Parts: sequence; C-alpha cells; structure tokens
Amino acid sequence: MKGFKDFLMRGNLIELAVAFIMGSLFAAVVKAFTDLILDLIGKALPLDGKAFSSVVIAGITIGPFLSAIVTFVLTAFVVYLAIVKPYEMYKNRKKREEPEVQTTDELLAQIRDLIAERRTEL
Repeated sequence: MKGFKDFLMRGNLIELAVAFIMGSLFAAVVKAFTDLILDLIGKALPLDGKAFSSVVIAGITIGPFLSAIVTFVLTAFVVYLAIVKPYEMYKNRKKREEPEVQTTDELLAQIRDLIAERRTEL
C-alpha cells in the first residue's frame, strides 16, 4: 500500500489531475460565474442594451476575447485556491515530518572524525 500511496502523491500525477479537473469539472461553474460577472460589467458600461460579448471597438469585436480572458483568470484562481494551495500545504507538512537523511559523504566524514578523535585519545 505504501508504494501505491507514493504513486498517488507523486508530483506528476497531481499536476495531471489539476489539468484534468481544470479542464472538465470547473469549466461549467466558472463559465456560469464568468457570465454573471460579464453581465454586471455589461450593465456598468454604456452598451445600449447589447450583450457584453458584442462589444465592438474601432470595428473589431473584442467581447468574446474579453470573455475568454475573464474565464481563464477565474478558472486559474479557483484551481489555485482549491487544489494547488492545499497540495503545497500538504507537501510542506509532510516534508517537516520526515527526518533529514544524511548523504554517504557526510556519514563517512563523521566516521573519519570519530576515528581521528579516538586516535588522539590513545
């Protein structure tokens, strides 16, 4: 079971899960929230009763592009707060619980120093 747990907590698997969730589960919720925000922006701007997606500046329709930008930013924000931040907190807590492992060079240096101390004592 430990091997399976290590597999699940591997960084690449979590990143893949974040990408999958970002693309499928949060899309509908964030899209609805984005539409709400864009409607509020549309009411605040003088659009003459038109939808926000029909905003035209200098003959160029930029409404769909602005909608896509708002959707992307809100999706990234939700994923960061709901998945990335808790995962980083878990990783930091797990990191503190595990004792620091010494390298072979450090262990050999300690053995060398102990042997040298014993020789000077004799």
